[in-house]
Amino acid sequence: MTRTATTVDDVVVPGSAASAAALGVASAYLSPALLNHSLRAYLWAAARGAAEGVAFDAELLYVAALFHDLGLAPAFDSHTVAFEEAGGHVARVFAAGAGWSAERAERLSDLIVRHMWPEVDASADPEARLLNLATATEIVGRGAADLPAGFRAEVLARHPRLDLAERFLACFQDQAVRKPGSSAAGAVRSGLAARMAGNPLDAPAPPPLQG
Repeated sequence: MTRTATTVDDVVVPGSAASAAALGVASAYLSPALLNHSLRAYLWAAARGAAEGVAFDAELLYVAALFHDLGLAPAFDSHTVAFEEAGGHVARVFAAGAGWSAERAERLSDLIVRHMWPEVDASADPEARLLNLATATEIVGRGAADLPAGFRAEVLARHPRLDLAERFLACFQDQAVRKPGSSAAGAVRSGLAARMAGNPLDAPAPPPLQG
């Protein structure tokens, strides 16, 4: 059974101790723009999953969404591995501290790495596919039109984009210089800046209708 989210309250946000702890970690290390980006990524992903009738692990997806860009934070930025791999390592340590099994910790790490893949097989990893699609929506606007307009507006009002476009592009350009073989470098070389410039989520809101 599918259910299209029309308000933010329609999206289930897990209330587990691990989810709360992950939000605390993300809030401590991510800039306001990246934190809001991560929270929106979960909402887009969970809303898409619900609309498509995809069974997914909400806690796993939520923690992965919060940590998927943690490798871009100065405290965890690596000069030797791609940012998504660095974030996956941090997430694995977090999961161990949260008492998750080794298998679940590995799944969390895999989700974060796979969000940068060109495509993810939904049958093999539904959570990774949802996060992969949601982050593409966030950064270049892919699939944004598939989300109800009212839901989009409410999410953006609750978690504003701030200076995400400028900061994110600068992060990827820096990653490209230091790690030319990384996925971030590949995205920059393939025209990330131009694709980001056309993101409808960054377009000015239309003026209110006059009565």
